[in-house]
Amino acid sequence: MQTLYIANKNYSSWSLRPWILMRELGIAFAEELVPFEGASNRDRFRRFSPTGKVPCLVDGATTVWDSLAIAEYLAERHAGVWPADAQARAWARCAASEMHAGFAALRACCSMNCGVRVRLNRVAPELRQDLERIDELWSEGMQRFGGPFLAGTAFTAADAFYAPVAFRIQSYELSLTPEAAAYAQRLLALGSMQRWYEEALREPWRDAAHEAEIEQSGALLNDRRLVAL
Repeated sequence: MQTLYIANKNYSSWSLRPWILMRELGIAFAEELVPFEGASNRDRFRRFSPTGKVPCLVDGATTVWDSLAIAEYLAERHAGVWPADAQARAWARCAASEMHAGFAALRACCSMNCGVRVRLNRVAPELRQDLERIDELWSEGMQRFGGPFLAGTAFTAADAFYAPVAFRIQSYELSLTPEAAAYAQRLLALGSMQRWYEEALREPWRDAAHEAEIEQSGALLNDRRLVAL
């Protein structure tokens, strides 16, 4: 069986992408969680990942070490990773690639931390621009392809790539238009997303670098996680 290496569910937005995709599509895999441990992550992660980063999928003699590459690798072997319709498929690939390469302000100001609720110190213009683009993109996808998911009736890799954004919206109470906000809630209500969230809350680890990002972004209102070790 193929093995998906991930890091902390509370923090690792990149790990969530292939994990939720495989769960929602019923693709069997073994999960191997290796927690973040400060500056030593690269050396430890190099045991299974050439880049020293997560996620990384190991399928026999084949190693795939990037979330977008993992999606494409899975698409060659399983139906449903991308939409069947050619236009929807092209749009979904563009949307996933845009998330993969962009939204730097959202990443910097609102790092994923599933278990906390934070009031931002400010919404910088760059962050507002990212949120407006997400709103625009989500609304376009659902209006163009009929919803309830981004590229039509079924969950695809496009939705998987924006799943971490739904957690960010929840943690930082980010404002979106009603249609986009409803889509975020649909993602959060998925059984696989709820499982990820519940397991994230139970994690006993804390990573100083990720916790410092929260302190820099705003005021901590609520921490719903298990007491740290």
